[in-house]
Amino acid sequence: DVYAMGGQVLMAINLVAWPDNLDYAILSEILRGGADIAAKAGAVIAGGHTVTDREPKYGLAVTGMVHPERILTKGGAQPGDVLVLSKPLGTGLITTAHKREQVDESDLTAAITSMMQLNRMASQALQRPGVHAVTDITGFGLLGHAWEMASQSLSGMRIEYDALPLLPNARQYAESGHVTGGAQRNASYLMPHVRIDERLNEVDREILWDPQTSGGLFAAIEPALWPELAALAPETLFWRIGEVTERVQDEVQVLLEVH
Repeated sequence: DVYAMGGQVLMAINLVAWPDNLDYAILSEILRGGADIAAKAGAVIAGGHTVTDREPKYGLAVTGMVHPERILTKGGAQPGDVLVLSKPLGTGLITTAHKREQVDESDLTAAITSMMQLNRMASQALQRPGVHAVTDITGFGLLGHAWEMASQSLSGMRIEYDALPLLPNARQYAESGHVTGGAQRNASYLMPHVRIDERLNEVDREILWDPQTSGGLFAAIEPALWPELAALAPETLFWRIGEVTERVQDEVQVLLEVH
């Protein structure tokens, strides 16, 4: 969230829920991993809070800072803007397959590598004139966060399905039924607000609803800015996945097209 708003991470607090019957050596490794990532973000771990729970849970409460005149929001997309995404999709599908012990190890490794990648570089790349709106793709999936941006910007969107970057075999895991409950809730909520190309079947659509863990940044930028972002590869990757359109009637619609 800090990176999505163009901010700099300052500090973080560990939040842990831990079962009494689970080895605390595992927790030590988890905390070490969190500290490593916080260090990469330039943040200080300032403390923490631990509670007993039946399931292990770990997260960070993060504090950041941004100049008030340079805050990036999800409400400024303009018709004609190019839509870009900084990470591939599919973490929800792949981690669900992992929970069911039905994932290929190389696919899981690719998902973990993506989730471990900070949005720091992408955020810095988007802190320039011509970037009109930014959000991060997390629990609502690509389509949910795209609809949020379109709604707050009073615009529409056209997203090209065949331009979407996917993690290895993400579609195959959707085809095998490794769909999260969150994806189903996303679909139920979003269907009245979107128009989806009829050529996209149910498996195709699961990619659109899939909740992401540590997903990428999704931004609306001036078309003239796209060559600059594309030139940052391979150090910082962006995919061009669509465009902002005029609002349709009284309802925001996100259009997905196959070419």
